[in-house]
Amino acid sequence: MKILYGIQGTGHGHISRAREIIPQLAEQASIDVLVSGYNFGMKLDEVEKVTYKRGLSLTYDDHGGVSYLQTGLNVQPITFLRDLNSVSPDQYDLVITDYESISAWASVGSDVPCIGLSHQAAFLSEASPRPQQRSPMAELILKRFAPCNKPIGFHFRRYDSFIEPPVIREQIRDLQPVKGKHITVYLPAYSHDALIPAFKSVPQTEWELFSPLCNEPFKAENVTVFPVGNLPFLESLRGCHGVLTSAGFETCSEAMFLGKKLFAIPIRNQYEQYCNAAALNKLGVRTSTSVDETFAEKADKWINHDTTPQLTEIADTSRLARRLLRFVSNRSSRYSQVV
Repeated sequence: MKILYGIQGTGHGHISRAREIIPQLAEQASIDVLVSGYNFGMKLDEVEKVTYKRGLSLTYDDHGGVSYLQTGLNVQPITFLRDLNSVSPDQYDLVITDYESISAWASVGSDVPCIGLSHQAAFLSEASPRPQQRSPMAELILKRFAPCNKPIGFHFRRYDSFIEPPVIREQIRDLQPVKGKHITVYLPAYSHDALIPAFKSVPQTEWELFSPLCNEPFKAENVTVFPVGNLPFLESLRGCHGVLTSAGFETCSEAMFLGKKLFAIPIRNQYEQYCNAAALNKLGVRTSTSVDETFAEKADKWINHDTTPQLTEIADTSRLARRLLRFVSNRSSRYSQVV
């Protein structure tokens, strides 16, 4: 039994989820992994057969938003087509795509079932929360970026029959959280230089800021800036009072799982995060559009008065792996509709 597992490398959530699911599948199948994207720092060193492709990624500016201009300029269509032609789905019994475009588009028209296993797959359901102002173009991209035959989505709640609760990585499940005094910050679309003045405006609070633009830790009054690193981030998360982050699905899920206060600021122009923010609002999580001159007031209310919503359940990866393997045994029943 042979499986191709495609992973979108942009953001840490896709790879973190794959690290939980792949070992379960590997007990009964041979797994080839394809990771695409050109702005990620995590790699699957523990997996034997991994191929890295350029693929497609979003490019951010320094002030909390997606730069569509730079995103477009960074697309290399000839490279993408060459990578697409290098994938032969027919040599596999199953293709799984965690919002990875090369494995997904290579599978279109193939007899091999392609399972969309991602948070983004949850938005194939109209029951998943959306912001008040929907974007038809963003909806189209969200649904067609990585087409599949069968979606299995992940979200904060089971909004539809094919939606599972979040996959929480083992390192988070094993943490013994304590309620400390500092706030853990992960806002990767902002430069730390843009954030430090806002955090200094709340001097009674200690801020531990993890920045992809930082190479060495340093302290600026009540703000400590760290390079992005898994173990230091986990330690900060374990002992924090709350988490200030973008509206990325995995970090928000982990914060709620640990019982931490959560304040989410969606990355500007990233529609999926606007959808996540709408869902978080329904759960009682504070959100904001940006870090601006009103931040100090909002932060004070959040730290001292807001409640702490929690996840009601998390995904059972063993059961999920068994479900995925059943698609292999049902391969003779081809999925005729690509969604």
